[in-house]
Amino acid sequence: MNTTPQITLTSWLLVVLLGFVWGGTFLVTEVALTGITPFWLAASRIGLASVVMLALWATRGFALFTARPTAGDITTLITIGIISSALPFSLLAWGQQYVTSGFAGVTMASVALIVLPLAHFLLPGENMTPRKIGGFLIGFVGVVVLIGGQAFESTGAAMETAGRMACVGAASCYAFSSILMRRLPSVDPIGLGTILMLIGASVMLPAAFLSEGPPPLPSPKILGVLAFLGLIPTAGAAFLRVYVVRTAGPVFMSLVNYQVPVWSVLLGALILSEPLPMSLLYAMALILAGVGLSQYGALKRLFQRGRA
Repeated sequence: MNTTPQITLTSWLLVVLLGFVWGGTFLVTEVALTGITPFWLAASRIGLASVVMLALWATRGFALFTARPTAGDITTLITIGIISSALPFSLLAWGQQYVTSGFAGVTMASVALIVLPLAHFLLPGENMTPRKIGGFLIGFVGVVVLIGGQAFESTGAAMETAGRMACVGAASCYAFSSILMRRLPSVDPIGLGTILMLIGASVMLPAAFLSEGPPPLPSPKILGVLAFLGLIPTAGAAFLRVYVVRTAGPVFMSLVNYQVPVWSVLLGALILSEPLPMSLLYAMALILAGVGLSQYGALKRLFQRGRA
């Protein structure tokens, strides 16, 4: 694998697509939660995605590492599997009982700020620069502006501090898993995405049973919603995430976290007729400015290739 991130037009299109898919997932999740408990929702998403991804992986002959993996590679793989889906899903499901949705949204946006210093010290070609730092901070401010007063409001719940720590822990999981994924040796992206999901399912399914008991029997409508969640924002997005992280790098991938709340607000207005806040325009301007500043070099190279 090339140690220097390769940011192409495809990279940009995939990051926008992932932001759109994950931004719309909040609406679908709200529907699913009317007929299933939070942990079983996460477990069913991961479980269904694992089955679909396993079938696709089988068509590729179960290819994974191109060379014989070391014990360290296997340990890293298992760690990524746990902290990229099962653990953050569980932390968020538990933590959001005690914090505002706005705080959870800001916490997810902070993934980009966590990834930046980690990548600087752990990955070649991902050095922090004043331009990158400034761009990511501007984008983060844009997310805070969009979410507004809910960003740091208190719920008054007795477990609010623990809930906030759980949300921060989930964001840290996403950041660390992206860094570790990039550090793996040459690997088949379909195989990697499948293995990670299978590991997540092996943890999440028993965790759901222990915390919430046997799964409820959903209605046909909820089953359809769960099928959608398992296929599109879980299985499909998992493959795309692996590809972007392995090619363009985790710092570039973290730009998705600034898009998700924007798409969530836009889709809420289009589908649920929710009012569009005036802050959306200011937030989008800040986020786009932050992305442009932090990715100035990549954008410059992209446009130069386009004119060549």
